[in-house]
Amino acid sequence: MTLSTTSRAELAEFAAHHRSDFERWLARLVNIPSVSVDPARATDVRRCAEAGLDCLTQVGARGELLETGGHPLIHARLSDVPTWPTITVYNHLDVQPADGDDWRTDPFQLTTHGDRYIGRGATDDKGPALTALFGALAARSADVPINVNFLWELEEEVGSHHFEDALLRNRDSLKRTDAIVVSDTVWVTRGKPSSPAGLRGMQPFVLTLRTATTDLHSGITGGVVRNPLAELMQVVCACVEARSGRVLIPGFYDDVEPLTPAEEQAFRESGFSLETFKRDHQVASLRETDPLEVMRRLWAMPTFEVHGVVGGYTGPGVKAAIPPRAEVKLSCRLVPNMTCQKTFDRIRAFIMDRFPDVEVHAEPGLEPFKGRTSGPLADAVRAAYRFGFGSEAVFTREGGSIGAVPTMERILGKPVVFLGLSLPEHGYHAPNEFFDWEQAEGGIAAFAHFFAQLAQQPAG
Repeated sequence: MTLSTTSRAELAEFAAHHRSDFERWLARLVNIPSVSVDPARATDVRRCAEAGLDCLTQVGARGELLETGGHPLIHARLSDVPTWPTITVYNHLDVQPADGDDWRTDPFQLTTHGDRYIGRGATDDKGPALTALFGALAARSADVPINVNFLWELEEEVGSHHFEDALLRNRDSLKRTDAIVVSDTVWVTRGKPSSPAGLRGMQPFVLTLRTATTDLHSGITGGVVRNPLAELMQVVCACVEARSGRVLIPGFYDDVEPLTPAEEQAFRESGFSLETFKRDHQVASLRETDPLEVMRRLWAMPTFEVHGVVGGYTGPGVKAAIPPRAEVKLSCRLVPNMTCQKTFDRIRAFIMDRFPDVEVHAEPGLEPFKGRTSGPLADAVRAAYRFGFGSEAVFTREGGSIGAVPTMERILGKPVVFLGLSLPEHGYHAPNEFFDWEQAEGGIAAFAHFFAQLAQQPAG
């Protein structure tokens, strides 16, 4: 097999030949409940790391688990020829919880229905991780002269809290690469590949207000004592216009860059559909109905979201008591040029000036990231998607966050690009999450071609 422009059929044959291996390894990984947020699952998370490392060593990679102080990292080299260029592939093997009654199958037993692989982590991010691995194996079988490294994380779903320290401790080894490719992003629609030209960051924070020491009878004290639930609702409404989502904090939008004409055109060509978006995410109505404005808000604008309110009685009926304490959990998604610290400082100053006895506490944040749309790496991404899926890719942006991405570029000093494979209907973080063979087969070809493109670049 050779990776020429006429070898797409050969790569399809390679993928078909190795499909049973792909499915067996995917089942092995999905069947381990690697829920990183749950301390009770810590042993399972480590088992998943060990299983991932075993998959890599079975194909001849040399690797190890890197201890982080939390869940481990997996680092492995499929080859290590000094004169060849080197690419590192980043994925994560930890997953979100699978609670709720909406799962139609056991979330931690991979279920195969035809070409569909159902289970927690199938698309986020175990299926894409294995797809990239099999793409590297296809490139190796075609004698492509490139070193492929793998960096698989086990804490992405909890904000990559130990990732930076682990990179710093192992920087000398991990820096032995020319670039990094991430396969943990979602296309806008099936059949139209899209790669992020940016990721939103996230700054979570908590508002707390205590006005008494115990529940108070609303008949005996109501009208005189303060109600922390009501006051925190007032605080939130002072920060954001609930119906439109417009943030009311002065200066909040100062660092937001407007879309360029080229970015706007890429958004228009992305294949985005309002009806598909609503169907995939099971929502009845949106704040905005213009498709371009919806995309701009999803990918290129910051947000102010309320995630939970804690305090007071939540059982059946109404308990006529005024709670002594209340808490609101919030976050802001940030776009490139914004920073977690500056955003939080602005929010805190705004709230403290108007509501001085409200406590404002920041949780660990994730910085936004601005990607590349030109140059050899971006060209290789375009060529890979065209080769693997027969369609031109567009560079949009992604509304979510991947904390490891800006950290890798900053600490390792290497450029990062994206070759994601997941689709909106795959159900990131949702019940009945799945991956499918069409994306895996095309992804194997795309990654093999991507590696072949980079092999033409000089090492270093």
